Amino acid sequence: MSEEKSDNQKVVEELISGLKQQKDELALKIHLGKEDAKDEWDKVQDKFAKMMEEWEPVKDAVEESAGNVFESLKLVAGEIKESFGRIKDAVVEEDA
Repeated sequence: MSEEKSDNQKVVEELISGLKQQKDELALKIHLGKEDAKDEWDKVQDKFAKMMEEWEPVKDAVEESAGNVFESLKLVAGEIKESFGRIKDAVVEEDA
């Protein structure tokens, strides 16, 4: 297997890194946030955990055999990012 990471792998790793940072920032805000933001948070926590479970075994896989998995993970990461945006909006509205 090549030492270089595929473009798909780099994209997914960047998405996950950004999501982890957003997750940590939102966790702190949600602690003091609205109840509906907390409900959304619970849902996205489960989705994030599932995405990470699916990512770990394939992150070093050969791109040809993992292409569909990478696409699926990117889709889930996008859904999680949208959920984080809704949570952030709900928390910001409360702060205003």
